[in-house]
Amino acid sequence: MTKERWRPAYVGVGSNLGSPVEQVGSGIAAMAGIRDSVVALKSGLFRSAPLGPADQPDFINAVVALLTKLSAQDLLMELKLIETAQGRKRSSERWGPRTLDLDLLSYSNLVLAEEELTLPHPGVAERNFVLLPWREIAPHYRVPGLSTVMQLSLEVPNEPRIERIV
Repeated sequence: MTKERWRPAYVGVGSNLGSPVEQVGSGIAAMAGIRDSVVALKSGLFRSAPLGPADQPDFINAVVALLTKLSAQDLLMELKLIETAQGRKRSSERWGPRTLDLDLLSYSNLVLAEEELTLPHPGVAERNFVLLPWREIAPHYRVPGLSTVMQLSLEVPNEPRIERIV
């Protein structure tokens, strides 16, 4: 019989529609209810300019550390259910506005490239709105195939503009 193991997972949280601070808070609270998972740490909240089209509101971003017994694929499914419950409508517009975005950034030391899931999350090393909140909770975490969160955060450009708000 194989014993289930707890694995660390990091989730990027973002919103720019429908009271974004409240959406991010609700998303984090909902993650606390994911089966076989525990919210271990959460960053402060950061306001950032949108990465994509500029004619949309600023985003509120955070990063959450989970400990989970779920597989990466099952965790992703749970995150998508939370997004849908909070009114997320999927569209073909890339980097468009959204009520809640939950991105599985990294899962243990897994490197994966599947149709539905790529780990670590693509582009994570170039996104200050991910790396700065992540640095608050896990600066020494080594992103598989890359470097530590701290090192990546020191190399990331200051665009889009970002500020810690809470």
